[in-house]
Amino acid sequence: MQLVVARIGRAHGIKGEVTVEVRTDEPELRLGPGAVLATEPAHVGPLAIETGRVHSGRLLLRFEGVRDRTAAEALRNTLLIAEVDPTELPEDPEEFYDHQLMDLDVVLADGTEIGRITEITHLPSQDLFIVERPDGSEVMIPFVEEIVTEIDLEEQRAVITPPPGLIDESEAVVASARDEDGADDAAADDGKKDGA
Repeated sequence: MQLVVARIGRAHGIKGEVTVEVRTDEPELRLGPGAVLATEPAHVGPLAIETGRVHSGRLLLRFEGVRDRTAAEALRNTLLIAEVDPTELPEDPEEFYDHQLMDLDVVLADGTEIGRITEITHLPSQDLFIVERPDGSEVMIPFVEEIVTEIDLEEQRAVITPPPGLIDESEAVVASARDEDGADDAAADDGKKDGA
């Protein structure tokens, strides 16, 4: 099974290094020197990692045969893809590969069906489940411990406790400081007019 483990960013320096946006919880395993990765687009690869280092909190990689900034910049936005045994599990029991989560049923703690995970989006701050509801609409569920309380691979389900408004917009609580400020400003303006 193939998993996207990183996306190549911009060139760094003049000797062929690139920044990478890591998309794996195991970069030391998937993106270490000697790893050979398929690519998307396919004609760019495969790419073999020659060196890797962290600089200012970003992972920098150099690939075999990429020796200058021009060659490194040509790799920008390329996806790096690792071949993974589908039966392999992450070392941490609280971590999951995307393929393990796809098609899980999403339910509330009381068993109410919400839908099925059809896509997982990886954002810098958190991951999102894209859940298709029975009516065909979609809802985005942040994959954070406070909301996704249980992943049960045996039962093929994800249990969630969503905050008000995440699933049903009619339950949303809208709090706007601007409304309160506007009311205070209006009262202050009335006071000024009366005193003038």
